[in-house]
Amino acid sequence: MDIDLALREDMPPVPMEKTMPEEKKLYERWERSNRLSLLLIQNHISRKIRGSIPDCKTAKEFLTAVEEQFVSSKKALASTLISRFASLKYNDNGGIREHIMELRDIAAQLKSLEVDMSETFLVHFVLNSLPMEYAPFKISYNIHTEK
Repeated sequence: MDIDLALREDMPPVPMEKTMPEEKKLYERWERSNRLSLLLIQNHISRKIRGSIPDCKTAKEFLTAVEEQFVSSKKALASTLISRFASLKYNDNGGIREHIMELRDIAAQLKSLEVDMSETFLVHFVLNSLPMEYAPFKISYNIHTEK
């Protein structure tokens, strides 16, 4: 069916009256592939995302526009994760382990977005997110020297 023809190959020249039949057929195949690819891609993308993407004539252009939109979304996601990380405090819903794992998960997501956090920073942040009843544990950690 060559549905992905428009994604694999550049657009052939628009046929003129003197264009060879093979070239006309190639252009028609490419045009059909482009229309089908564009429809397929647009129908599988959320309307919320689709609304922020400019109209494109080719499937390749549309995918490039989606990629550009995703880059700005990565920045927004990083900002959201940093805010969530900074505001997360331990509450008695669940255990300490779950709280620490949630912080580590957010840190891992930030790392995948190229926001680096050292292990030392993470440990100190976890300790500071604990309530006062864990003060002896914090003190014990802080006075412990590594060998």
